[in-house]
Amino acid sequence: MIEIDAITKRYDGIAVVDNVSMVIEPRTVTVVVGTSGSGKTTLIRMINRLVEATEGAIRLDGEDNRSIPGYELRRRIGYAIQGHGLFPHRTVAQNIATVPGLLGWTKARTDAKVEELLTLFQLEPRTFGPRYPHELSGGQQQRVGVARALAAEPNVLLMDEPFGALDPIIRAKAQEDLLAIQKHFATTIVLVTHDMNEAFLLADKIAVMDKGRVVQYGPPAELVRAPATPFVETLIGDAERPFRLLSIAKAGAAAEPGEAEGEPIREDRSQQEALADLIWSGRDALPVISRSGAPMGRVTLDAILKRAARPR
Repeated sequence: MIEIDAITKRYDGIAVVDNVSMVIEPRTVTVVVGTSGSGKTTLIRMINRLVEATEGAIRLDGEDNRSIPGYELRRRIGYAIQGHGLFPHRTVAQNIATVPGLLGWTKARTDAKVEELLTLFQLEPRTFGPRYPHELSGGQQQRVGVARALAAEPNVLLMDEPFGALDPIIRAKAQEDLLAIQKHFATTIVLVTHDMNEAFLLADKIAVMDKGRVVQYGPPAELVRAPATPFVETLIGDAERPFRLLSIAKAGAAAEPGEAEGEPIREDRSQQEALADLIWSGRDALPVISRSGAPMGRVTLDAILKRAARPR
């Protein structure tokens, strides 16, 4: 658990992060959003003390992060940035092994972790391990950057616009990979982005920052249904609000008794995907199945459209 307690950062007397308090639950994904200059990056860099706070405290599982030497703290917290930040003179395997090497892991343990991570990120170890960063595509470089951040098995992973430099198709795959990896390792992730679609896709909770303050912090559905300020409402986008609701709600939640013909949709897919399937196939209903393939009923076009109605 990360407790951010009345944290403030001032430069020349000006607060760029202003009295922020929030609790980040373990094994969740928290996304920090806001406009440029709102204090997002400064906030997460105070967690691993790349930026020192002016006031307030940050506790990791109850331990004040100022009580831990900075170098030791940063070895315990993964950090991935836009553009990956790989060492160009080191191979992929050597890049991933950086922090385990600093921590004194044995070669056998390090090699096993490198192989495990490359396999998880769908990069064949014997093929990609000996390569250098310039021999990889942008998407592959980003995956290696995240793998390096996870190599020492940190409980916390900080990510600052990690997918901002990727094209939309590669970015979508990288986001999908991140969710799978987060579930695999049960890592607590704090991610900064300016992309609201990315925030709604990835987040268990979203923190909206404006002028150094967190103006709303809660689950995505809460932000959509009850934006706390006009700024939050603008950031979400009034026209997009119905589709935001559908993108974060699961098809299984809209299932009703009955049968339908055609290709089914799984319960854990979004209602937005169900709507797209219905429209493109020209059907009024489609079957819903569980993750194990058991029938759960059907979802109808009429029910989905009602759920997309403007929040009251």
